[in-house]
Amino acid sequence: MAPPDARVADTAERPAVPFRVVRMTARPHFLAAARSRWKAMPGLVLQGRDARGDAGRDPEAIRVGFTCSKKVGNAVERNRAKRRLREVARLILPNEGRPGWDYVLIGRHEATDTRPFDALCRDLSDALRKIHAA
Repeated sequence: MAPPDARVADTAERPAVPFRVVRMTARPHFLAAARSRWKAMPGLVLQGRDARGDAGRDPEAIRVGFTCSKKVGNAVERNRAKRRLREVARLILPNEGRPGWDYVLIGRHEATDTRPFDALCRDLSDALRKIHAA
C-alpha cells in the first residue's frame, strides 16, 4: 500500500514516510565529516557533510554516527551521553535531516548527559538548520 500524500508546509517537498536513517561505523566516513561543516551547540557538536556524490552510497539514506571522547567522563557517563544522542537523532533526523547527508553527533563535557532532553532536541534542530543554511 502506498503512503498517503503529505501536505508540505515549506517549499521543499517531503514524503509522507520519513527518510531511512543508517548508522555510520567506518572511520573514513567520520574523518570526511570532520573535514566538512560543523556547528557547536550547548549540548552537542554536529558535523554534517553532503555525501550524495559518494560511490556506492544510498542517495535516499541519512547516515549518522555518534562519538564521545574521554573528556565527557568515565564509561558510564559516555554511554549515557551516547544513548541520549542516539535518541535525539532518532526523533529529529528523519524529519529535519536531508537524504544523502552524513551527520556526526559529538557529546560535550558536562552538557550532553545533564542537559534537559527537550533542550538537547532543540540544539540538534538548530544545528541542522545552521549547517544546511551554510
